[in-house]
Amino acid sequence: MPDTGLLAALRGIAPEGAGIGWTDPSADCPLMQGEALPGAVPLRQREFAAGRAAVRMALAGIGAAADAIPMGADRAPVWPAGVVGSITHTRRHCLAVVMPDALCRGIGIDLEEDTPLEPDLWDDILRPEERSGITGAQAKAVFCAKEAAFKAQYAVSRTLYGFYGMRVEVEGDRFVAVFTQAVPPFAIGDRINGRILRVGGHVLTLARL
Repeated sequence: MPDTGLLAALRGIAPEGAGIGWTDPSADCPLMQGEALPGAVPLRQREFAAGRAAVRMALAGIGAAADAIPMGADRAPVWPAGVVGSITHTRRHCLAVVMPDALCRGIGIDLEEDTPLEPDLWDDILRPEERSGITGAQAKAVFCAKEAAFKAQYAVSRTLYGFYGMRVEVEGDRFVAVFTQAVPPFAIGDRINGRILRVGGHVLTLARL
């Protein structure tokens, strides 16, 4: 059965016109022709298949065909023409969101278990100004926000960069990710807005362009 709490939470923060989907990563979900993850262990194969199944549910929500979602050379999903989207998963849940690209240039979601960010990861993920006076739970929220914002911008920039490439400011259930380095076409100081929720023992973030 779908996790209605997570679906409701995602629906509540998703933009108008978005389609969403949920699947269980432990389930056996069929893949379509053209979808493959060569050499992956069985657990990762199930997660990959569950992600594609969640995308097809999301596509149905916007009246789009349930097309195959192959993996590109950069390992990112290759979305159907006219669609942008994002996939995220934990051990127990897989979520997907899609939108017509006429409504949105890029969208990103991240779902993580609501546990404190491990101290040995702080220096790699958090900029010095982000580390000051925050708890491990708040640090996890910043990490999730950066993940969602990165996915959203990647649809436009197709550029990989490190966690220091953005500074995240969280206020209540909203965040803004500010570029601290140029990632063309984004300039230093450009901003991506997002939402953040804690629901069902998880941290859920969404960012959109």
